[in-house]
Amino acid sequence: MTYLEQLFDGKLPRLVMFDLDGTLMDSVPDLAAATDKMLMLLGREPAGVTQVRDWVGNGSKVLVRRALAGQLQHDGVADDLADEALALFMQAYSGGHELTTVYPGVRECLDWLRGRDVKLSIITNKPAQFIEPLLEEKGLAGYFQWLVGGDTLPQQKPDPAALLWVMSQAGVESNASLFVGDSRSDVRAAKAAGVPCVALSYGYNHGEPIANEKPALVLDDLRELVASVSGLR
Repeated sequence: MTYLEQLFDGKLPRLVMFDLDGTLMDSVPDLAAATDKMLMLLGREPAGVTQVRDWVGNGSKVLVRRALAGQLQHDGVADDLADEALALFMQAYSGGHELTTVYPGVRECLDWLRGRDVKLSIITNKPAQFIEPLLEEKGLAGYFQWLVGGDTLPQQKPDPAALLWVMSQAGVESNASLFVGDSRSDVRAAKAAGVPCVALSYGYNHGEPIANEKPALVLDDLRELVASVSGLR
């Protein structure tokens, strides 16, 4: 038996929904490059990869505001400055994603699930315009039936709306669905939707261990989700 089957009483889920950044791909190097270009165009010092890694996870608008504030809390950033910075960031990030890499084990996990007719979806807070081109560029196009970005619906994670929408489109109940992510927004969205969440330890969670959010399972590699586990019967 696999950990995946253990989560569903010995069966496979009918639907698995995935976060993108920090779960399937390490996109921080490109996000940091775009953030630093935006900051420098505004006459500010670059933030660097380490800082940006702690700021991502809540969509581009929040990332830009955090970069302008120089910290997670960004309430004092003026809206007009944030709008100008967001336009610069979006232009910079549209220029290519050669620094983004697919995490080890992702393709093997997706192949395993697809081979067993499990429905697959992406639910990310990344703007929708970037999702399909990024999947194409990194060789992950064709796995996912539904792609939901941070601006696809009025709400974004940790609101459960996107998960509920995908489950409705797929015709799958929460007790036969799984969400796989890496951040507190992912775990909280899954819990609000009544869906178990598997979390990856290697992702982006604002510098905090994802285990603190108490997901159903924490893994270091997506291959662990679908590999036979000794002692599980």
